[in-house]
Amino acid sequence: QLCCLSLQEVGPTMVGDEHSDPSLMSFLGATKRNMLGNHFWEYYVNEAPRVVLDKLESRGYRVVSMTGVGQTLVWCLHKE
Repeated sequence: QLCCLSLQEVGPTMVGDEHSDPSLMSFLGATKRNMLGNHFWEYYVNEAPRVVLDKLESRGYRVVSMTGVGQTLVWCLHKE
């Protein structure tokens, strides 16, 4: 299972954490970063969520749920 989140509808899009599959993060063109004050690393891309979701669909992932939390949008995906 994979979750993507975006603070805006146009990006950046957070696509993983420090435990995410490095080959999938590379496929998405993600950059690993540590934001000041956070005790964890995250992967992000500068693309809109729809672009990321299209890429993940090409790899067999399907959206199973989506929700909004404040101004953040979260999609949960599953791969059979």
